Amino acid sequence: MTLTQSQRSLPNFLAYLDGLRERGMVHYDDKIQAWQVLGYHDVDQVLRDPATFSSDVAALAPKQKDFDLFKKGNFVRMDEPEHRKLRTLVSQAFTPKVIASLEPRIEEVTREMLDKADAAGDRFDLIEELAYPLPFIVIAELLGFPASDQAVVRRWSDTFFERHNTDPEESMQKLGEKAVQTVAPILGELNAHILEHVRRIRANRGDDLTSKLMAVEVDGERLDDEEIVGFIGLLLLAGHVTATSTLGNTVLALDENPEAMTRLRSDLSLVPSAIEESMRFRPPFPRLGRTATCDTELGGQKIKAGDAVLVWLTTANRDPEVFADPNLFDITRKPNPHLTFGHGIHFCLGAPLARLEVKVALRILMERYSDIRIADDAPVELRNPWAMIGVNKLPVEVRRS
Repeated sequence: MTLTQSQRSLPNFLAYLDGLRERGMVHYDDKIQAWQVLGYHDVDQVLRDPATFSSDVAALAPKQKDFDLFKKGNFVRMDEPEHRKLRTLVSQAFTPKVIASLEPRIEEVTREMLDKADAAGDRFDLIEELAYPLPFIVIAELLGFPASDQAVVRRWSDTFFERHNTDPEESMQKLGEKAVQTVAPILGELNAHILEHVRRIRANRGDDLTSKLMAVEVDGERLDDEEIVGFIGLLLLAGHVTATSTLGNTVLALDENPEAMTRLRSDLSLVPSAIEESMRFRPPFPRLGRTATCDTELGGQKIKAGDAVLVWLTTANRDPEVFADPNLFDITRKPNPHLTFGHGIHFCLGAPLARLEVKVALRILMERYSDIRIADDAPVELRNPWAMIGVNKLPVEVRRS
């Protein structure tokens, strides 16, 4: 079934997941030909055991040269020891110091974007005017890309994360085949664009992250151009869309829970915990795919080598065994051990940057406007939550402080 816009609601999505839970917290789904893993502890076990549950799911899709090139530096889809080598190299350039140094620029861009939005009146689309351009500009400048790339990267990103995964009951193999048909042309454009950028930077190095990636080495090894392409592609696509989704999701959740908005306005020190609760409540990436490397057991079920495994971050983050009142949006929730950024060796490398961008933007929004509310006369357009939990259009009305 192809989901219509009216079906792309969080309640419909959660009702679908409730139906999966009724079949068992770990169960085999004949329609999608994969194991569904729904409970927090089982999801956590899969994420912590990359030797048993491989991140390399390439076997689920036909071989294709553009996917192969993109995968070469995409350590999210790698197992050890290749993963450790690439992540160690990349981490030397993508350091906490580099991330922290971006805060003044994030603040500057946020204020510039909101000044522009305010000049047009007291209502604007939060995604168009801030949540999308802010993280893109930050990551583009960090990597040395021109701001003029914004429109084309958005087209690639929307295709990559939205259109190739619209049927929750389609088999994993069929989804993989569709991804190759739909996404491969986009990846071809993306790879060529980034490779040209890498070669341009190599000929004239600067202080950008792309130049730094060329310089780092471990045991005498450096990243080659194609490995850099894969990593930069990962940052350009997933790196900005996580922050975009989280900022939109947070403002939407605060609007739906006015008592939380009031509490946050009275104590801006709660901004970080409000963001963590938003990530728990609406994780941008609802599920992750793995492949069993050997016969194993999970949640009392016997899984065979080669089986596809889907771990649901959405249900793990709402497991009542771990989170009290899991369907309550509680910006004071503590502890909040959500699994939105994964766990173990594949914990999201870009998590600190996404958190920083959303923290700065949300704080400025709260300080700048005495009132922010979703407009009643314009529709909120949600992404397909089976593919990505986020907002495409979020019209807001604001009042300056």
